[in-house]
Amino acid sequence: MSEPRTMASGDVLAHRYELQDRVSERLGSATWRAHDRILSRNVGVEMLSSEDPRAEQFHAAARRSTVVTDPRFLRVLDLFEDHGQHVVVREWARAFPLDELLAQSSLPNHRAAAVVAEVAEALAHAHELGIYHRRLSPHHVLLKQSGAVRVVGLGVASALAPVGHADTVEDLQAYERLDVEGLGKLLYACLVSRWPGAHIDQLRAAPTIHGRLLRPRQVRAGVSRDVDAVCDRVLGNPPHHHRTPLRSAADIAHALRLSGKDDDGPDEQPSLLNISSPDLLRSDPVVEPQGPPPGLEPPRRRPKAYEPAPPTSFERGKERAALATKGDRGLILLGVAVVLLLASILGLLVQRATRDSDDTTRGGAEVERTITVQSVLDFDPAGEDGEENPDEVGAVVDGQTSTGWRTTTYFRSPRLGGLKPGVGVLLDLGAARELSQVTVRLAGSGTDLSVYTARPGVDRPTSLSGLVRRGSARDVGSDATFAMSDPVLTRYVVVWLTRLPAVPGEDGSFRGEIREVGLRGYS
Repeated sequence: MSEPRTMASGDVLAHRYELQDRVSERLGSATWRAHDRILSRNVGVEMLSSEDPRAEQFHAAARRSTVVTDPRFLRVLDLFEDHGQHVVVREWARAFPLDELLAQSSLPNHRAAAVVAEVAEALAHAHELGIYHRRLSPHHVLLKQSGAVRVVGLGVASALAPVGHADTVEDLQAYERLDVEGLGKLLYACLVSRWPGAHIDQLRAAPTIHGRLLRPRQVRAGVSRDVDAVCDRVLGNPPHHHRTPLRSAADIAHALRLSGKDDDGPDEQPSLLNISSPDLLRSDPVVEPQGPPPGLEPPRRRPKAYEPAPPTSFERGKERAALATKGDRGLILLGVAVVLLLASILGLLVQRATRDSDDTTRGGAEVERTITVQSVLDFDPAGEDGEENPDEVGAVVDGQTSTGWRTTTYFRSPRLGGLKPGVGVLLDLGAARELSQVTVRLAGSGTDLSVYTARPGVDRPTSLSGLVRRGSARDVGSDATFAMSDPVLTRYVVVWLTRLPAVPGEDGSFRGEIREVGLRGYS
């Protein structure tokens, strides 16, 4: 067995798994995002020093958990020892730990019920196979952007419990009670961002009175009665109003599937993260019209008292004299017309000479035309793996407005759930072109978006850093057009969405869609 050493990004385990990003450290173990060189995919790698007295139990617990095939648990893919480390390799999930989200805000009633119901159903399947979590907390629950729930630490979390605190009695009923209690505490935390008992996972301890835990409705206004009742039936000792206690994960899941729909009022939920991006929080200036508003009615006719007086006899005689010289005036007007005609011809000749000069400068490309896009990519610099539905992105330049590229579905906030400042598509023109106009066809209404271009000569951008914003639009319906005051020389164009429309029929869900992007300019 090799000596343990500090692992770093770029290290390769078992000649296969290249460490890339350290995700977390907890109870002596380190979790990394790694790249599987054989299967070309991301995986999660958890390591514990082989000298740690818990190392063998850590591996044994991971091995036992493989009998559970419920997809809500991240599967164990590999077990081995290398570089003095006991290593567990799991599936990788683009997801956010629930404890980080709850540290910012609680969840709406229906979302809290749905999340904990998913965890309860997954644990119910594990319990049928005799496998228990025993250390369930918000840290072990992951939420994907699609809304799916993933659970980590099955069996392994209890193996990593500090020495002296690990369970020593094989009491399956006690293990099940620990998981049931953990589900109740998880529901409580989702509703009020507090943890029953001691401080845990960035959450403060839940309040008590005379040693009895306050119910969620007593801690935060807006918690629905039915979800509050489910929580009380799990954690109440005894439950209020002589309610029947919930003693299994399956019973909790069933009760929660029937709950969360009787909210007293709309939940005003703040953003999950304190985002300080100037682009995200900026408000475009409102242009105020100058001067009074235009009249709503045509001007009234002037009173007759202000009309000009009728011509005098002298003025009428002057008009008759002018008519008498009409023939001479005709000759004069003819001469003036000839002069104007010659001046017009001369002006056209000068204009044509100038245009020919411009043609020489532009190489004969003075006519604005459609610019062909060579390739298009999804652009998600703030995402876990930098991807957002890459298989659909080609639809934004296929000429079909019935197809498009969609973001994943975000929850609670139209600003991408408060998870990141934006997402979009990157268009590669193949070479630098003079861009004069960008037209974006969207689906839904209420989209905020911006258009960025890269400076000439730069490599393909991987973030907004260094890009130049060419225009922004807010609360857009189906179309947005961005016209450049002067043509912009660029190879790369980014269409960037910062606010998404609501998904029809899905309360609290938001998704953006770009149907088509059109570019015009000069070759």
